Amino acid sequence: MNTDIYDFAAIEKKWQDKWRQEKTFKVAPDSNAKKYYLLEMFPYPSGRIHMGHVRNYSIGDVVARFKRMQGYNVLHPMGWDAFGLPAENAAIKHNTHPAKWTYENIDYMKKQLQGMGLSYDWGREIATCKPEYYRWEQLFFIKLYEKGLVYPKVTIVNWCETCQTVLANEQVIDGCCWRCDENVMPREMNGWFFKITAYTEELLAGCDELQGWPEKVLTMQRNWIGKSTGAEIDFAIDGSDKKITVFTTRPDTIFGATFMSIAPDHKFIQELCAGTGRKTELAAFAEKTRIARQRQNPEDELAKEGLFTGLYAVNPFTGAKLPVFAANFVLAEYGTGAVMAVPAHDQRDFEFARQYDLPIKVVIQPAGETLNGSTMSAAQEGPGILVDSGRFTGLQSDEAKSSITQFAAENGFGKEQTTYRLRDWGISRQRYWGAPIPIIYCEQCGVQPVAEKDLPVTLPPDVTIEKTGKSPLHDLESFYRTTCPKCGGAGRRETDTMDTFVESSWYFARYTCPDFTEGPLDKEAADHWLPVDQYIGGVEHAILHLLYARFFTKIMRDLGYLSIDEPFTNLLTQGMVIKDGTKMSKSKGNVVDPDVLIKKYGADTVRLFSLFAAPPERDLEWSDQGVEGAYRFLNRVYRLVHDNMDMLNTAKSVIPPDLSNASRELHRKTHQTISKVGNDINGKFHFNTAISAVMELTNTLYNLYGENSAEKPQNEVIKESVEAIILLLCPMVPHFCEELWQRLGHDTNLSHTPWPAFDPEAAKEDSITLIVQVNGKVRSRLQVEVDCDEENLKEMTLNDDKVQKFINGKTIRKIVVVKNKLVNIVVS
Repeated sequence: MNTDIYDFAAIEKKWQDKWRQEKTFKVAPDSNAKKYYLLEMFPYPSGRIHMGHVRNYSIGDVVARFKRMQGYNVLHPMGWDAFGLPAENAAIKHNTHPAKWTYENIDYMKKQLQGMGLSYDWGREIATCKPEYYRWEQLFFIKLYEKGLVYPKVTIVNWCETCQTVLANEQVIDGCCWRCDENVMPREMNGWFFKITAYTEELLAGCDELQGWPEKVLTMQRNWIGKSTGAEIDFAIDGSDKKITVFTTRPDTIFGATFMSIAPDHKFIQELCAGTGRKTELAAFAEKTRIARQRQNPEDELAKEGLFTGLYAVNPFTGAKLPVFAANFVLAEYGTGAVMAVPAHDQRDFEFARQYDLPIKVVIQPAGETLNGSTMSAAQEGPGILVDSGRFTGLQSDEAKSSITQFAAENGFGKEQTTYRLRDWGISRQRYWGAPIPIIYCEQCGVQPVAEKDLPVTLPPDVTIEKTGKSPLHDLESFYRTTCPKCGGAGRRETDTMDTFVESSWYFARYTCPDFTEGPLDKEAADHWLPVDQYIGGVEHAILHLLYARFFTKIMRDLGYLSIDEPFTNLLTQGMVIKDGTKMSKSKGNVVDPDVLIKKYGADTVRLFSLFAAPPERDLEWSDQGVEGAYRFLNRVYRLVHDNMDMLNTAKSVIPPDLSNASRELHRKTHQTISKVGNDINGKFHFNTAISAVMELTNTLYNLYGENSAEKPQNEVIKESVEAIILLLCPMVPHFCEELWQRLGHDTNLSHTPWPAFDPEAAKEDSITLIVQVNGKVRSRLQVEVDCDEENLKEMTLNDDKVQKFINGKTIRKIVVVKNKLVNIVVS
């Protein structure tokens, strides 16, 4: 082997073959070892892995390998999120079948992942498009249907014309389809819904228990659930026997209401406005608002717009007649879909009132101020004392909330109420490549679930996907014609398939027992491995996938399949890989192909760069120079071992009791590095600083053992340091380290070798730099022994030439000693 470069291709193939043949990473429950379940979000088999995959899976593999070396029994599986629209789109483009395209991609990507040296237990591999997987989610569907947690309804859905399917609210990004980026339009359609709202409070409360999750993700989930506590109050419609019920979190401001806002698509708006001559105009405004909402960025607000309905609502507390506006900022699905507008104490209402020249009435005065509605420049939204509020005048606003709500309840026109933003999960998709919904429609018996004995309902293989994307299931008689499981008469099978997020909502549990055939889960295996100890993936899944997975965990628990409440104890959301200031994308022409890099530098170099270039939670800026630097470092370590092989193989593994100064320095640095690398990896995931620490140790070793060093360390200490470098780097660059470890005469795989032991005594410094202050200002620095006697320290500092310039002729009031850190001399 050339001493200037290691043969990474031969080394990586050798160790990948060995791991595969020996099934090094195969795992089974072991009651004598502590379990650790490490999981990265599984990929969609799109055809090739990209640098985002490389980074994500390298991060996970470091943790898995590190935990094995710590003695944990590590479950680290991999599989494929294999259903979905891209397979159908590719089938249309390449005139092939989605299954063929998917399985070919799985085969290719699996080889790529194996080529990275990732320590997966491939015996647990799953693909969600296989009937042996999705038969169990069809069973979940049936069980939930029987419990009333799955139901059909007609609703306004998000329709993607390009993909010819419905999208969940969470799958509409900036008004566009999350898959194809085309505009999404509203459409009325019948569909199936999971009743996720039955678990709203538990999902919300669970956020407080997830101490190992990023606060950003928990905040996003809490906001999506959107709990609000307040009051529902009835407002009669003037000149009618109808009423509008509003929801408000600020009943204390009700005396300041000057108009009412109602959602343009409120379910009763057309009925309420009958006879006003505005039905057509209101319908057009509602359609305009729906389209605008779907196209808006979730972080932005629509420009406020309203339309007077011709109606007036009567304030039950004051008798005032309030004009009712259809307003584009009121959501039909939130609260009651109608709100009382108090412009003096709500900024949105204030801006709307100014825009439409509506009155502003102050009913809460903050302490020490007197507000006037006509001169206010912004709403006063904080607490204060009620004014002009009838019998409630003079109350503190917090007290008034409960008093006013109680009064409304006692008089029959209101009640305390809690509302949520979260809505049930629409799972019906009008596409072929998904799990069929196990429902049969019978003219005699109505809606009937498929009999459990008839599961799975499989996709017919002999179909052609039309260029329009329309599902062939809708017109395929051999699929939809069936018999009713109840009466045996003619039935029609449901032709919609399930949202692909259903598959990814429980796959982590199936990994614990992928070959179990008696049910979705082997409860004993699931209870052993779950919850996942560390989950790794992108923050873009904070709502979509993570919320659904939490919901499904509670479903499976309540169905008796597992015992946990939450699926993932700890969550790491890694940043993106960016190049030239933007996310890598084929359309932007800035993609770096991992295969090209691995062929040129080897998988270990690519892994090392992706781990070293940035902390995992931050975006990684691509750098060709950074890849070269990682490659040079590995070659430097290789030469260190290769060029000193004879000495390293003959040196003893026991550190002698009497160490030279150079040996003591290297011994100390070795154990300081062992401590830092272990602490940086374990829970912190500071792989970049861990690698940096190993680089520093390597530099120290070169400096002390180099040709120009005055005193070389003893061979035993050099061997300890070199072996520590190999062990510490093993989770990051496993092939490289396995090879060097073997060349040093070891016959055990590093995967089963313990993490190097840290000796705190060895890591202690012999001396420290002591800061000397005079009246709190640094005046000198002294090199002193660790734990030096306090009286000696005082004497040394007082005799220091630099210090004496600031204390001569002055009275020393006191000397403060902070052990091993500083001495402060106080003078006057």
